[in-house]
Amino acid sequence: MKIDCGLRIADCGLAGQRLGLRQSSGAFNTATNSSPVSFWPWRRSSGFTFHVSRFTHHAFTLIEVIISSSLMALILASGYVCFSAAIASQKAIEPRADLLQNARVAMSLMSADLRSACSLSKDFDLLGMHRMLGNVDADNLDFATHHYSPKQSNEGDYCEESLFIDRDPRTGELVLWRRRNPRISLDPLTGGVKEEIARGVAGLRFEYFDGFDWYDSWGDVQGQAKAQNSLRQRSNLSGMPYAIRITLWLDQNPPGKKTSTSTGETAATQQALMFQTVTRINLASSLSQSAASSDSSDQSSQSPSSGDQGGNPQ
Repeated sequence: MKIDCGLRIADCGLAGQRLGLRQSSGAFNTATNSSPVSFWPWRRSSGFTFHVSRFTHHAFTLIEVIISSSLMALILASGYVCFSAAIASQKAIEPRADLLQNARVAMSLMSADLRSACSLSKDFDLLGMHRMLGNVDADNLDFATHHYSPKQSNEGDYCEESLFIDRDPRTGELVLWRRRNPRISLDPLTGGVKEEIARGVAGLRFEYFDGFDWYDSWGDVQGQAKAQNSLRQRSNLSGMPYAIRITLWLDQNPPGKKTSTSTGETAATQQALMFQTVTRINLASSLSQSAASSDSSDQSSQSPSSGDQGGNPQ
């Protein structure tokens, strides 16, 4: 028996079974009677019934909510730990960066002045004294340099200079000072203007190289005339050194700086940082050659008189 759409009831049933359609998902129900089939909503037939499928709604279970919450808490905790570590690293690096910058500037200023060093006076070319300020190395260095830009009309590129450290009476920390006097004075160790180079200094040392050995001091520091044999034995009593080794210590926590004691840092981690460089004096070789030529001329001028005296014993 055929219906209006040209399909048999048996064929419709077999097609529904082959497609795996269920009655709850909109399948066609067959009937035993042979009444005509109608697909219109206002005409319902007992032969076929069209069922509209309903969508099923799903939700999270309690286990899924607990697992997702745990993962979210773990991610947030990891992010907080990373952020805290970054902040702590920044707080630890910033003081070190400032300290390294201060050391770089101080060493570059001293090296530039010493590189162009020249004779200070007729009594001594360069005067370096080793001294202690409590338990701290506090060397003094007096010299003249051509590394100077004139600021007035009656000035040249010659400048008397002194490098030393002194304690600040207000904060109690050690400060590296530089005295500069562009005018030639009767006393080359006084006068001029004092300017600050670095703060938080924990020590300053100068070592002098004569071409063979290193010395802690240079020049006639005591201001007393030396015998000729002592000048020959110790070359650091006159002339200019070929190189100067500068050693600078900077305190990580100077007295004038506020620091928190809650970090629990030990004294070993708060030791002063040491910076060292070697500066070559460009005019040292020329000054030594001129001094050697003057000594040879003096010896040659004295040799005829000694020869005449040697011929008198007759």
